[in-house]
Amino acid sequence: MARSEFRFIFPLRVRYAECDVQGVVFNSRYLEYLDVGVTEYWRAVGLWDGGSQDLEFHVVRNIIDYRKPLLMDEEFDICLRTARIGTSSMTMFWELHGRGEEDLRAQGETISVHVAEARGAPAPVPDAVVNMFAAFEGGDLKGKPAR
Repeated sequence: MARSEFRFIFPLRVRYAECDVQGVVFNSRYLEYLDVGVTEYWRAVGLWDGGSQDLEFHVVRNIIDYRKPLLMDEEFDICLRTARIGTSSMTMFWELHGRGEEDLRAQGETISVHVAEARGAPAPVPDAVVNMFAAFEGGDLKGKPAR
C-alpha cells in the first residue's frame, strides 16, 4: 500500500531505550509504536478524550511484516487506516515508513473486538462510532477489507 493511501500519518523518532546494542529497534517495540499510533488516530477521528469513553476494544489479532529495520534516532511515520468495521470487530491496516517517499519499514493488520466490559463478550460497535470512522476515512467501512 502506498503512503498516499493513508489519511492518518503520525511522526515519531526512535529512542535509545527502544534499540538493541546494534542500534536496531527491537521487534516488540513495533507494537508499542502501533499503540501510540492508534491512540493518536482515535484522537484525530474524534473518539479519544483521555479515556472517559464507554468504548472497550480488545486486540484479538496482530500481523506484522518486517521489511527493513528502524534505527536509533531515526524519524519515521506511523500510517493507519480503518479498513472495515463489522458487527463487533474493527480491522485496521498500518505501516511504518522512514522519511523517504517509498521507505516501507513494516506493515500489518490489527483486528480488535468491541466488548461489553461487564461480560467481556463481543458487543456491537455503536453506529455513531462507525459513522465517525467512515466520515474520517471518507467511505463505507462495512465491506470486506482490501489491502
